[in-house]
Amino acid sequence: MNQVFVLDTTKQPLNPVHPGYARLLLKQGKAAVYRRYPFTIRLSRRVEQPILSPLRIKVDPGSKTSGLALVNDASGDVVWAAELTHRGEQIKRDLDRRRAIRRKRRQRKTRYRKPRFTNRRKRRGTLPPSLESRVCNVLTWVCRLMKVCPVTNISQELVRFDTQALETPDIEGAQYQRGQLSGYEVREYVLLKWKHQCAYCDARDVPLELDHIDPRSRHGSNRVSNLTLACTPCNQRKSNQDVRQFLRDEPERLARILAQMKAPLRDAEAVNATRWMLNARLKTLGLPVECGSGGRTKCNRITRELPKTHWLDAVCVGRSTPESLIIKNIVPLQIRATGHGSRQMCRMDKYGFPRTGSKQHKRVQGFQTGDLVRAVVTSGTKQGTYVGKVAVRSRGTFNISTAHGVVTDIPHRFCVLVARSDGYSYQQGKEAAFPPSA
Repeated sequence: MNQVFVLDTTKQPLNPVHPGYARLLLKQGKAAVYRRYPFTIRLSRRVEQPILSPLRIKVDPGSKTSGLALVNDASGDVVWAAELTHRGEQIKRDLDRRRAIRRKRRQRKTRYRKPRFTNRRKRRGTLPPSLESRVCNVLTWVCRLMKVCPVTNISQELVRFDTQALETPDIEGAQYQRGQLSGYEVREYVLLKWKHQCAYCDARDVPLELDHIDPRSRHGSNRVSNLTLACTPCNQRKSNQDVRQFLRDEPERLARILAQMKAPLRDAEAVNATRWMLNARLKTLGLPVECGSGGRTKCNRITRELPKTHWLDAVCVGRSTPESLIIKNIVPLQIRATGHGSRQMCRMDKYGFPRTGSKQHKRVQGFQTGDLVRAVVTSGTKQGTYVGKVAVRSRGTFNISTAHGVVTDIPHRFCVLVARSDGYSYQQGKEAAFPPSA
């Protein structure tokens, strides 16, 4: 399980402790809960000259889910892990919906102004909102972790594959290209380019092998542009045939494969743009940033015989990964970005006209929408205990979204604040990578 972060009375970060020891400190009154997520306690005394064990934050950025981990390089202990789910796709859908409504209004020749696209130019280097949110989410959690534990280094997976080493073998010496890491770099590149499926039968979720489109026996090269993915039956049937002879009865598939051989990885370029922006912002935090490739991450994970998960990929990022990792019983925190609400003043109907009144007060009786509350209703038809996120109403009765559904019309006097809304929802993972042995 994740360890508990500890602060002294001056909010100086100390070494994380086992949850059992943190529970003992809370029971004895020597500490109080400072933050729920990530769970942090604050001691009632000041610690003079603490002996701190430096930790490393490891980040594995992803388009939908990013992995985060805190690792002690000296001992190999994984102190804390999480998987952060982004909301980039939701932002894109919301912007598309707003754009469509505005365009419909302009086409009806109403009082709305005409589109002025020249006013929408952005500064050089800015990202679209859907990509910017991914960068901000990761950066937010890195800053949070830096405030509650002694972090001295950051490791980030910067690229999916080292294209420089693939195209220029002598970039760091021939040994770098021809060593153990080379096969992982090439395979990661090919998997992404051919979308993890067999090029000859579109099979997925089966063992895939690297295949030379132009066979080596017919003077085909070993360049990555000549490699594709094939399942075992297709690879055996093709053998050393020329691809044009092998697919003579499937001209459409042949044309697609030949075009894909030289097709650029535009999706990968977009992801890499996000990672480079994240890398630039991480460097502004004042800590040394180590960069690694996806091929090295995969190599580290396989050589250590670890399963494939987002948080374990984060643990294996970079050359600094310890040879022996202690990850037993670690259960990652599942974090989902939900946003901080909407700036829209009122709801609209399908025609783009207002259907509700303007927004009321943000806080009602000390609560705001998104806060985590515990409501203990002692009598009436809603009698019971409910824990979940609250949706406030100006009349003073709230709706609470629990794990079992939405409970409506709970009076505010029964609600107790557990955690303030911070733009994220949390859930503890259900199982560890290595459960305790019997």
